[in-house]
Parts: sequence; C-alpha cells; structure tokens
Amino acid sequence: MSTDERLSLVGDDRPLTVSKQCELVGVNRSSFYYQPVKPGEGEVQREEFIKQRIDYWHTLYCYMGSRKLLDKLRVDDGINGIGRDLVRRYMVEIGIYAVYPKPNLSENRKEHKKFPYLLRHRPIWLPNQVWATDITYIKMGRGHMYLSAIIDWYSRFIIGWELSDTLETAPVLASMLRAFDEYGVPGIINSDQGSQYTSDDYIQLLAEHGIRQSMDGKARWVDNVIIERWFRSLKCEKIYINEYPTPRDLRHCVKEYIHEYNYDRPHQSLSNYRPWQLYDSSFRLE
Repeated sequence: MSTDERLSLVGDDRPLTVSKQCELVGVNRSSFYYQPVKPGEGEVQREEFIKQRIDYWHTLYCYMGSRKLLDKLRVDDGINGIGRDLVRRYMVEIGIYAVYPKPNLSENRKEHKKFPYLLRHRPIWLPNQVWATDITYIKMGRGHMYLSAIIDWYSRFIIGWELSDTLETAPVLASMLRAFDEYGVPGIINSDQGSQYTSDDYIQLLAEHGIRQSMDGKARWVDNVIIERWFRSLKCEKIYINEYPTPRDLRHCVKEYIHEYNYDRPHQSLSNYRPWQLYDSSFRLE
C-alpha cells in the first residue's frame, strides 16, 4: 500500500488520535498535516523554459548528457541558479536521455511484454509494408504538448498524427484508428519500448487488425530512425523558430507543416519525389 493510500485511512473524526492512527498505518504524523505549496507562476514558467531549452539542445546534440547540457544552459542561454541534479531531473520528467536523438517519452516497465525488432535486414519496397510511430515533446509559448505521429517507412509519407497534453495511450490509439480508416492497415508497425506501445489496448488494437508489432532494441534509437529524423526536421524548421501561444496555434502549425512535407517538398532521399507521389503511385490505385 502506498503512502497516500495509508494516509487516506487517517482522519480527525476517528475514535483514535491522529498520532495513534499514523503509528498503526506506519506513516509520520507530519505527513497527515502536510499541505503541498503550489509553485508560483514565475517558477512554473522558469521550469517550462528550462525544459524547452533542454529539449532544443538535446535535439541538436543527442549525445549530450546532463553535464554538457548544464553547460549549454548556463553559457549559451544565460540561465543561473541551476545545477546538474535539476537538469537530470528535468531530463527524466520529459523523457530525454543521452545518446538518444529524441525524447524517449515513455518509461519502459519490466513487466510489460516486449516484441522483437522485425526490420533488421528486411527489404522495404512498398507503401503500407511498414509504418513507424513515436511520441515527442513539443514546446509552446507557456507550456508544452506531445505529438504522436505515424510515418510510412517506404515513402516517408506522414500517415497520421495527434497532439495531446498527456502521455497516455489514448492519443496514440486515436491517431492509429484515423490512419487505418484513411489508409488501410500496414503489415508491420514499429515503435520504441515505451509504455504506450506495450499497453494492452495498443497490443490488442494491432492484433485485431492483423498487424505485426515490432519494437526497437533497448537504447537503439537508430531502429526507428525514420520517424526520429522527421521529428528533428519539424522542430528545427518550425517549432524552435516560432512561438505558438495556444494548442490551436500549435495544431495549425503541425497540420500545415505535414501538408507541406507530404505534398510540396521534394526529398533528396526519395530522388526528389514528394512522399505522396511514392505512396500513391506505388500502392493506392484510384
């Protein structure tokens, strides 16, 4: 039983004294009377700004750990009064780890089921053969949101996306269901080992549609590199150089960028084709 659950058993209206109740349930009496102090607006905004800058430097220099990120925050951003412990804690809170080129936003749990990585040495030559999905931290003017996105591995076409202010599984499922409705189902979907992708609801959704589930190896960001590169492009080309004060503004930005990326921009890695050209011409017959 957690401390909060034990504290819920203690009350002023019980026959025993609060001191005796706390002793019986094994908690300190001061814990019963403690009222957490909410941080002020200035503190919240300072924390958000530091997290945004950590995400920015991490996107550019994914190999940096807390020591080097602290130096960037102090020297380049002029942020004083911070230490390595604070930077390390903020990195954990937004899911950033050295070596990864993106936030690993979901803590992996040992009891969750793992799936093998199915793409090693596999030729990918058709749309909807493999999709990749992931979640990333996105800054806003006074806060942040999380972007769940799906990309077709062969054509680099963005299949689906969803913005949310939480890291729950629901936004992931919502983006998947819309993608299935519009584009059909792929043979394989690859993801990291985050808790959203090891949840019963996600596993069941893929199983119901006959989709094989693939997962990155532990600490192997390169296994899902296609979606990682797209996140990096989005952040460097749109997010970091603009301000989006509301979720509506941010949603409009992401939607606009995805349309430009899918339909207007030639990609050197695709022999200057647009993603929609490879996706449609190779697979969709209308």
